[in-house]
Amino acid sequence: MSTGDKEEHTSARSQKYRDQYLAMDVEERKAFGMWTRTMRAIGVGLSEEEKKERQARNEYEKDVKDCTQCEKWRNELLQTSPIVRFMSQHLSKSGAPVSQSSMPCIKCEEMRSGGFAEDGTIQLCYNRLFGKGHLETTMAHEMVHAYDQANFALDWYNLDHHACTEIRAASLSGDCRWSQEVMRGNVGFLKHHQTCVKRRAVLSLLSNPSCKSKKHAEAAVNKVFQSCFTDTRPFDEIY
Repeated sequence: MSTGDKEEHTSARSQKYRDQYLAMDVEERKAFGMWTRTMRAIGVGLSEEEKKERQARNEYEKDVKDCTQCEKWRNELLQTSPIVRFMSQHLSKSGAPVSQSSMPCIKCEEMRSGGFAEDGTIQLCYNRLFGKGHLETTMAHEMVHAYDQANFALDWYNLDHHACTEIRAASLSGDCRWSQEVMRGNVGFLKHHQTCVKRRAVLSLLSNPSCKSKKHAEAAVNKVFQSCFTDTRPFDEIY
């Protein structure tokens, strides 16, 4: 079919659709309009370029929604969460106060819910959160790191130091509560808390440039585990 024939065929088909639409009554047009919007919403009838634009728009809208929700939860937790308020008070006493501006909600590529930067910034990964409770635990975890940096001579590239703060953060933040582990698919009974703390600490150490292997990370965690696990400052006991 030549280009001219294609254009003529398309024009004739468009005219046919217009005639069919004009022949509809008001209710039929409403139903057709709803059907058309539904089809376009799921991508039917869109060109490849339109599909890419639609996907990018949907991703952007989801990012905005998730980030806004993260910021709302963060602000509420800073005011109402017992553990977050407790850690916030002790960070202020340690000369390292936290606020909404020092705890930004960001999009993370890595599979993590939060992070702590050496400048004291606590990163909250809005695209990795399961809910408000998960964010609360994440904030508490990172605030333990902030407390350790403010109160101890913490060298993040020293695996023993890094292992110690990861052990404390996993243990004291609620990161290894039974409910958290069930959500991850990890269920155990014998020394469950200690097992979880060690596993979470090892996973964190693997991202340290000074860590050569998983065995290296495990050795560092085992070396300092007893002394760091029993150090519950600023809590009187494990939360």
